[in-house]
Amino acid sequence: MAVAELAPEGVEVVMYGGLGDLPHFNPDLDKALDDPDLPAQVRDLRTQVGDADALLISSPEYAHGVPGSLKNALDWLVGGSEMPGKPVALLNASPRSTHAQASLGETLRTMSADVVPGSPFDAPLERVGAAGRPGAEAEGAIHAALAALARAVAGAGGERVE
Repeated sequence: MAVAELAPEGVEVVMYGGLGDLPHFNPDLDKALDDPDLPAQVRDLRTQVGDADALLISSPEYAHGVPGSLKNALDWLVGGSEMPGKPVALLNASPRSTHAQASLGETLRTMSADVVPGSPFDAPLERVGAAGRPGAEAEGAIHAALAALARAVAGAGGERVE
């Protein structure tokens, strides 16, 4: 995972791996975090997002939009307290992916997330360098996104970025 390898000292990157395990959003199942009827996968998502000082989201674009699995995850977060004020940086891995990034930014702002200035950071990962590492342009964008998140967290009194 290139982002974790490129993270500056003091920044811990944690990958969320449960996107495909989330149930389809259903407002009838959208309960408080401590409610035993909240699906376990949703509890895990909300806990990880709530525990993170910041989020870095990289999303592909499908049919000029955000993939359904990511939108589903965001829908599960709308009613919770995890997103308001949370610093979020968007990382765009494809220069052709502009509609999804705009839509994602709008959704996050509607959720009261703090989308950091400069988002989306364009990191064209199609230009992979030696040993499977991103090229210099992509590495620069990843560094810029992580630095923006670290500044946002520091400005909010936090100490680390996840």
